[in-house]
Amino acid sequence: MFAVVLVSGCAVGPDFETPPPPDIGRYTDSRLPAATVSSATQGGEAQYFSFGRDLPGEWWTLFHSRHLNRLIDRAIAENANLQAAQLTLRQAQENVAAQAGTLLPQLDANGSGARQQISPAQFGQSGPPLLFNLFNTTVNVSYAVDVWGGKRRALEASQAQADYQRFQVEATFLTLTANVVTTAIQEASLRGQIQATQEIIKGQTDQLEVLRGQFNLGGVPRSDVLAQEADLAATQATLPPLEKQLEQQRSLLATLTGRFPSQADREAFTIASLTLPRNLPVSLPSRLVQQRPDVRAAEEQLHQASANVGVATANLLPQFNITSDYGSAATKFTNLFSPGTAVWSIGGSLAQPLFHGGTLLHQRQAAIAAFEAAKAQYRDTVLNAVRNVSDSLRAIEKDAVTLRAQERAARTANDSLALAREQFKAGAITYLTLLNAQRTQQQALIGLVQAQAARYADTAALFQALGGGWWNRRDLPPPCPPLQAAGGNPVCSPPLAGEGRVGAATAPAAGQG
Repeated sequence: MFAVVLVSGCAVGPDFETPPPPDIGRYTDSRLPAATVSSATQGGEAQYFSFGRDLPGEWWTLFHSRHLNRLIDRAIAENANLQAAQLTLRQAQENVAAQAGTLLPQLDANGSGARQQISPAQFGQSGPPLLFNLFNTTVNVSYAVDVWGGKRRALEASQAQADYQRFQVEATFLTLTANVVTTAIQEASLRGQIQATQEIIKGQTDQLEVLRGQFNLGGVPRSDVLAQEADLAATQATLPPLEKQLEQQRSLLATLTGRFPSQADREAFTIASLTLPRNLPVSLPSRLVQQRPDVRAAEEQLHQASANVGVATANLLPQFNITSDYGSAATKFTNLFSPGTAVWSIGGSLAQPLFHGGTLLHQRQAAIAAFEAAKAQYRDTVLNAVRNVSDSLRAIEKDAVTLRAQERAARTANDSLALAREQFKAGAITYLTLLNAQRTQQQALIGLVQAQAARYADTAALFQALGGGWWNRRDLPPPCPPLQAAGGNPVCSPPLAGEGRVGAATAPAAGQG
């Protein structure tokens, strides 16, 4: 019975348990509407919150842009940061396989040959020295019996580290795809702002020519011409910074897709080239902790810290080792393995730490403190994950309201400027009133483009906050069996994000607000 206990042993330290999901029914402090408001402009469609529905694996396809899909495919295949994360996962998986080998007996083969001379005087005898050869071959078997489960806890910690890195790959994948989408949206926004600014400059240039003609006829003072020239120059000054930002966004897109800025794709993104997703799948809060890569990574860090407590506890207890040797020794190489040349030994050892200056005890206390710190970090990660979703949902709701107001403001500003120009020609208003109308229209047009882009960007932010749907990708094989407390599946190799092709999107459906 003792032999069975000696071989199988137990696993000291806490058995890891997955923390329960947050006990909340919704993300926001008050219920969201079933749909956002709509407005009569590009990107002004109403969006519907489909609560309880799952996110598709290729969430970016919901924007219905082939150009965007191609860029993301290229980024997945060529982004250096994602490749580095994938290779780090490979490293972690190999470390798990290496750690698993410590649970098995160690087998080594040894061989030696020597020519020796001894003096009979060593044995109290006289005579000439004795000269001879000695050859040895042995097989050594050693086995550290894992009575307390310290090695199994170390394997558990190593597997948790590999799983942590797996979710780091997924987090890198999600960040990469979200960055490509938001950068494309920002490019579209800048192009829209540049176009609006160019239209404003054209209108102001035309108005300047009118004023110059009136000044030549003595109809307006020179101050009005100078004011118009100053206003035109101020508007023209806003154009180069927008163009600079546009080139920076294009360079960023090239870098994200594994290319140099000089190799940037020349196809342009515009607001009109993107489709605003109408139905927004929103997972329930209880599911979020299983979907967010950063939460899953924090869970694996907690798992690793739990296993490390077991390792530190086992180090305080007796350590058992069994060793044996079997081989042959002969004075001639050809006589090795001949009858009568066999040599063997077998033995066991027990080592009980008695005094290490408190090192082992404090190492265990440090492991416990690390476990409590990982627990607090996990809770903080969950809180921030829920906050990210809540903020994105509220942003989407308010973006729609903002866009409606900006559309009305732009429409009113255009009408007001057209009327002001007619009135100024008729002499019914001063030039200052016309100038104010021009500036109001400029602000309204730029604000409209920015409000349109905000709806797309915050929709992408919601998909990122919900975890990106990586669990629905068809390139992922079935998940590894869960690692048990003191054993499990040490050589299971989780998949790498971006390997293979991603599956089709899951069709969303309307749900309650």
